[in-house]
Amino acid sequence: MPKDAENGILKKTYIIQKGMDELMGYDAIPYDRRMKENIRNYSLSNLYDMEVIKKYLKNFAEMLEINILLTDRHGEKEIVIGDSFLGFHPDVVSEPGRKLRVQGRTVGHLYINHLNGQRDVRLTDEMVDGTVELLARLGQEAYLHRESSIYLEELENKLGSKQRLTEDHEREDVLTGVFNKLYFESKMSVIDRSEVVPVAVLNVNINDWKYANDNFGDEESDRLIRIIADILKEEAGSYFIIGRIDGDVFGVLIPMAEDGEAEDYASRIQDRCFTFEDPYLAPSVAVGIVYKTNIEETLEEKLSDAEYEMFNNKFEIKNADGYRERLEKNKR
Repeated sequence: MPKDAENGILKKTYIIQKGMDELMGYDAIPYDRRMKENIRNYSLSNLYDMEVIKKYLKNFAEMLEINILLTDRHGEKEIVIGDSFLGFHPDVVSEPGRKLRVQGRTVGHLYINHLNGQRDVRLTDEMVDGTVELLARLGQEAYLHRESSIYLEELENKLGSKQRLTEDHEREDVLTGVFNKLYFESKMSVIDRSEVVPVAVLNVNINDWKYANDNFGDEESDRLIRIIADILKEEAGSYFIIGRIDGDVFGVLIPMAEDGEAEDYASRIQDRCFTFEDPYLAPSVAVGIVYKTNIEETLEEKLSDAEYEMFNNKFEIKNADGYRERLEKNKR
């Protein structure tokens, strides 16, 4: 290995370790304050297995002869059962429907439409209210478990204990083996506090994951996510920080990125996807790249900027010659 490259890796390793040392020394946020505030960072997909919830709501809607719409806290549609809500744009401020609340904060909104005027509306509404209460309790349990695990880990680090309080799955995304969203966000906080610049920030989104799910099913769409995660890991440097931050979205951080390093990485992973041969899947990713160059900026802000750049790249890729043909050629 060239001496300059070796020195660069040693420098990055030192800086990241410095950040970890700093994390172990800071005063932990009081537990009750943390539990009250951190729910703001959770989406429905952080709290629930959305595929399981969708199956449950579908059966529930058929039984009661209703249509159901579940949105996130901002009104973005997450699950739609039936066609009554086509063209409907939820106003969660004026008409919030039934609020799904976890830890005292709204995380979602549930709307229903009755299809059979002969049914007992009062009984149906009571059953729907009961379902909302059940979802709230399940979300509360998931939230308390995850936040408690992370809080205990930070306290353990602060005391300098060598014993790990949590299993690897509390840090890793079970499906892919990269960091889960919460641990990835904690890594971002560490780097922010360490005042490391520059940091390359990449948002990597799987193109047409929903197409794979609709046409090939859950197992194949999950396999597509694992394929992309493996490519991200195989092409990354040892100091890269990779996390799955949403169902089909990954975040990548490159502390002290060299000129062109992030761009070369993006090019490699996109080339690997394009040349990947598979009986059904046609892996493809859109990548947005930005840089944190000012210590006053936060990586959370830069990750949002990278998402915007990712959408620009996605538009170019999906409108390129041959993209649709490659995607659909293996359709069953």
